[in-house]
Amino acid sequence: MTALPKRKLTAEEYLAIERDAEFRSEFYDGVMYAMAGATVQHNRVKENLAREIGNRLVDGTCELFSSDQRILIHQTGMYAYPDIVVVCGPVETVGNDGLTVVNPRILIEVLSPSTELYDRNVKRRHYSRIESLQEYIIVAQNQPQIDRFVRQTDGTWSLKVFQGIGETFSLASLPIEIPLAKVYRNVTFPEALA
Repeated sequence: MTALPKRKLTAEEYLAIERDAEFRSEFYDGVMYAMAGATVQHNRVKENLAREIGNRLVDGTCELFSSDQRILIHQTGMYAYPDIVVVCGPVETVGNDGLTVVNPRILIEVLSPSTELYDRNVKRRHYSRIESLQEYIIVAQNQPQIDRFVRQTDGTWSLKVFQGIGETFSLASLPIEIPLAKVYRNVTFPEALA
């Protein structure tokens, strides 16, 4: 006997389920992907970075949203919840509920062992299709390292790696510099890195 394949959801069905769900899920190609809870280490890194960037955006034209902000990549149909979203200028949303942003300038993901390959490969490919996106930032939680991908004028992406607790991370599309020591405040690394 052959098992019947599961029916793929439409985006409308996903959004209806998500509206009433007790947990968040990302969505792509008819499939919902439940978001796992984050570790204390992950949250420390994310909150430290969000605080540092957010404080530097006060009174400017850009705004920071943390991990409960859903985005839609129109070009691929993916709905995702990046760890940090920065929007500059008016926030553009889809639908009447204002829950889904479509014009991020910067997206940031803090890596987890279970999501690293997905964040580095799948999400990066999807995110790179967003016309407004200028930077995709990948932040390690088990070592002081931040990878910054920046869109070039010809549409390609360049990579700069900031590594080491004494290094200073900078954004390319905004005048923001942050010492990695502040990003990794109160974070404990494996002994081999200490």
